[in-house]
Amino acid sequence: MRIVSERQLALEFERLGKPEPRVVVSGNFATPQRLVSLFDTATERYRLFMLNAQLSLPDREGVIYETPFVGRGMRGGGSRLDYLPMRLSLVPRLFARSRPPDVVLLHTSTVSSGKVSLGIEVNILVAAIEQTRARGGLVVAQLNPRMPYCFGDSEIDTDLIDVAIEVDEPLPSPLPSSASPVAAAIGAQVARLVDDGCTLQLGIGTIPDATLGALTGRKGLAVWSEMISDGILALERQGAMDRARPIVATFLFGSPELYGWVDHNPRIRMMRTETTNDPGMIARQPSMTSINSALQVDLFAQANANHVSGQIYSGFGGQSDFTVGALHSRNGQAVIALPSWHAKSDSSTIVAALTGPVTSFQHSALVTEHGCAHVFGRSQRAQARLIIDRIAHPDARQQLHEAATSLGLG
Repeated sequence: MRIVSERQLALEFERLGKPEPRVVVSGNFATPQRLVSLFDTATERYRLFMLNAQLSLPDREGVIYETPFVGRGMRGGGSRLDYLPMRLSLVPRLFARSRPPDVVLLHTSTVSSGKVSLGIEVNILVAAIEQTRARGGLVVAQLNPRMPYCFGDSEIDTDLIDVAIEVDEPLPSPLPSSASPVAAAIGAQVARLVDDGCTLQLGIGTIPDATLGALTGRKGLAVWSEMISDGILALERQGAMDRARPIVATFLFGSPELYGWVDHNPRIRMMRTETTNDPGMIARQPSMTSINSALQVDLFAQANANHVSGQIYSGFGGQSDFTVGALHSRNGQAVIALPSWHAKSDSSTIVAALTGPVTSFQHSALVTEHGCAHVFGRSQRAQARLIIDRIAHPDARQQLHEAATSLGLG
């Protein structure tokens, strides 16, 4: 690894010579903004591959967005957005097949004993590095002393990086938000399903956060998840976690306090996506409890978590990976939680039948603020009745009963 000036790196980018290179970049809240800016200035046309991209991305003609999980920074891409529908565990295979990377832009810690850490974002990056080097591409790092040094697959040898620049800048954090009364009620309902000794996976959003906040008093909890947030830190401090087991994730984001806690913390194991999201590995975790949210659920117990009005909003993420893995775990369960009513559209989130792509199905239980429908192992008719009577908004139940009858579920 050579440490160079920004001007020298700009020249490296200009010499790439490929007409439309594919560049894979650290996503979520780990994006190396300075590297992205330098690359964008030096490259007229390119393909930008990221997961859950946040705001401040280059947004112009000549930049094609590629992603299997659309974040806020790519939702306005329109015809320049290539959404790739697939579960997260399989995304690294794209780099060896249809989407080979030419450049990888990383946001890492500073060097320690010949290694750097990818810190809060491992995800698909290790696979991208491997395939880029195999193709003779360019791997670039933004070395930041404020990036936490995390262990596991997050640690990489500096020999795997071609060039780097040094940038001291604070890591961004999501805006703090408090749970609404509805989210708090849902979190309390979900928490009733979580016993002592469960292994947890929770997705992104106010409902998973509210669930974590409702788990006070639990003991012996473990985490095998895509992500961790401040709620896990709170459970650790309350003594709810099994301190003999590592906390496993592939990315994280939260407060500066969370970033300080994970820094050089041997209990935090940041692993590549192929490990964390492998349904077989998930199934090995005792009492694996997968908790995810959705935008809609239908009377067949199918969940839509990625489309709004027919347009892509996010992606499969790891929801289907963890649903399958949790159901195969001993005493495992897969839970979908959502509010029963969508305030903005003034409509029920429980619908007769989904009209768009299905994100996941065959769950253990579906939860709203009104209650819990234990649907696993029930007949289609019984599932529909439980969904209507236990979790649908009261104002929607009559119409849903009529729809169930017309669908042969009455």
